[in-house]
Amino acid sequence: MSEEPVLKVEGLQTSFPLGGKDVPIVDGVSFALHPGRCLALVGESGCGKSMTALSLMRLIPQPGSITGGDIFLEGEGLRSLSVPQMRSLRGKKMGMIFQEPMTSLNPVTRVGEQVIEAIRIHEKVSKRAARARVIEIFRQVGIPDAESRVEAFPHQLSGGLKQRVMIAMALVLKPRVLIADEPTTALDVTIQAQIIELMRELMTETKTAILLITHDLGVVNQIADDIAVMYAGRVIETGSRRRVLKFPQHPYTQGLLGALPGRAERGQRLHEIAGIVPAPVHWPGGCRFRPRCDRAMEVCAESVPTLLPVGLEGSSEANDLELQGEGNHCCACYAVEEPS
Repeated sequence: MSEEPVLKVEGLQTSFPLGGKDVPIVDGVSFALHPGRCLALVGESGCGKSMTALSLMRLIPQPGSITGGDIFLEGEGLRSLSVPQMRSLRGKKMGMIFQEPMTSLNPVTRVGEQVIEAIRIHEKVSKRAARARVIEIFRQVGIPDAESRVEAFPHQLSGGLKQRVMIAMALVLKPRVLIADEPTTALDVTIQAQIIELMRELMTETKTAILLITHDLGVVNQIADDIAVMYAGRVIETGSRRRVLKFPQHPYTQGLLGALPGRAERGQRLHEIAGIVPAPVHWPGGCRFRPRCDRAMEVCAESVPTLLPVGLEGSSEANDLELQGEGNHCCACYAVEEPS
């Protein structure tokens, strides 16, 4: 991974006033997106994944705000940009597929017009040329009868078709960074495969960096190069897709993978992680996964574990795969051994 990251996030903290104080929903998150690669941000609902995405786009709903850290796009700090400057980046340099298509489209404007507008804001093209591009991208994302669908209003489309329109709007300008928040949730398996292939082509042809936010580890395995596991506002494990999926180190990551139906023997009950993700105002001190962890120790309550390299070298697991050259595999857990 010799190329410099196109997007670098350092110690990002996003807070909301809750219970009379500012509570960090995203708490010290750091990662980097590299050209032509996909980083999957995974974890249960309520872990802060979508809020991380909105923070990167500076679209945090009021009264929330970024209270720490920084975001660098091609070396430029985004926190210092004005609202108009940030608006000029959205769509062209940074695109986002929003999680909820039902509320992300203007209900009184035809869907084709909404995508045409996005093109013409950033590029000097005729309305006819923009419309032709919209029809083509509609075809690519699997919208049937694309010529007539550009004239439809959102209420005339199914949830799945609205999702495809949102995907088309994010992809049509071929942004340097694409943030995809649960992009395939409302789609059937066939269309899901088409969208994943389209995202792969975008990474290959234009070197777009993708941040994929999902809880679907099957999708992660199909497209991601790297994985960051998030729990209660913090990143707790990072590494290449092969390392993390083959040799998960954090008890939370192990629990997520253990809950997959394909991992259970026939006739056995599926594994589950006891409890739920706590609300931010009730996050425990120390390791936030501690109340749900069967490997918790006294030290887990006393201080916050930091992300440190995992010591796989020389183990039988490391010898099973050619893991060299895939970068560090890091984990924030006191029960995980560090390299000797």
